[in-house]
Amino acid sequence: MDRRKFVKTTLAASVAASMPILTACGEKAKVATEAEASIRAVSLDGAEIELTKSMIRELGEAMTGPVILSDHPQYEMSRKIWNGMHDKRPALIARCLSSEDVAHAVNFARDHGVLTAIRGGGHSWPGKSMCDDGIVVDLSHMTNVEVDTDNKIGMTAGGALLGNLDDATLAHGLATTAGVVSHTGVGGYTTGGGFGRLNRKYGLTVDNLLGAEIVTADGRIRYVSAEEEPDLFWAIRGGGGNFGAVTQFDFQLHDFDRNIFSGMLVWPIDQARDVLEFYADWQGGLSRELYTGPAMITHPELGHVIAMEVVYNGDPAQGEKEVAPLRAIGKPLVDGIMMQDYKVMQSQEDATVAHGIRSFSKNAMIGEFSQALVDDIVDAYIADPRAAIFTHTCGGAVADVGS
Repeated sequence: MDRRKFVKTTLAASVAASMPILTACGEKAKVATEAEASIRAVSLDGAEIELTKSMIRELGEAMTGPVILSDHPQYEMSRKIWNGMHDKRPALIARCLSSEDVAHAVNFARDHGVLTAIRGGGHSWPGKSMCDDGIVVDLSHMTNVEVDTDNKIGMTAGGALLGNLDDATLAHGLATTAGVVSHTGVGGYTTGGGFGRLNRKYGLTVDNLLGAEIVTADGRIRYVSAEEEPDLFWAIRGGGGNFGAVTQFDFQLHDFDRNIFSGMLVWPIDQARDVLEFYADWQGGLSRELYTGPAMITHPELGHVIAMEVVYNGDPAQGEKEVAPLRAIGKPLVDGIMMQDYKVMQSQEDATVAHGIRSFSKNAMIGEFSQALVDDIVDAYIADPRAAIFTHTCGGAVADVGS
């Protein structure tokens, strides 16, 4: 079957599966609430504008998903996003169930000049998944993932979470690079590049993106790939933001045994310098199969510690040999490296960064894990349960792709 036809079929199945949930919204599911009067909104430049009852009704009648206004019982739940630091109140939320719904919402926003936010998983750290007094194009109910096992392709709707992607692909003995928190949205994660525990062997998530369906600002639904609209395909693989709302991602999958040699090593914080100085010399010679990442954190039971993630995507016996020097450093409090389901690693951070926490992050890219960097990390760490320093390791297949 042609992949785009397959995508359309699976999206339709996703829409059908979602409909029973929406019947609770009211007698007419797709028009979740009726505006009793015109509502206030803001334009792209911050000017106040008026959205009339007829405008809102027209959008509601065009969509299969509901249009949610502030008086609807689902409004409060629908405006919440992952980072509790952001408390935004949009004028309306267009809950999309298909690419066509996304196109209708985008056309409405463009025609009326309304400030617009695109919500996938709602995991945007700076809160760009939501806006005040604008329209939110909400893809969060478009979560279907279909796996083409013959061609090893994972077709993933734009609102899916990384956990949805992992669950669907691992069930078939396949995987691709996904991130380190399972309730992260596929959309923002992928268009941002996509670091993960498998990137040293398979590359970044964008390196595994074969094609995508995207709704651009003109309301057109386009399919982009290396052959079709290659400039736009380049743009959504790290080129920046605001190129459109991606409603479907087609990922290259790889044969993968989910029972994998992996886990955590944990040392007391006073051994941080020893661990990091060893790591600085050791990590440059690691195989592509081995992903490691040091973190300085406060553990709820062990207190202030330095921890090291280990995931070996290959022969466990070889993994044992390669990890042995790391295990010999200092006196670990915990050695949790063992054969276990990959999903254990993929979900272990979920509770730590649960929905509703107030979270701020700063990031930097470094080319060398130098002695100066070790000094900076040790000096910068604050022994506070609210603070942590994490490192994601690249190299391997990530470095195969030119800048």
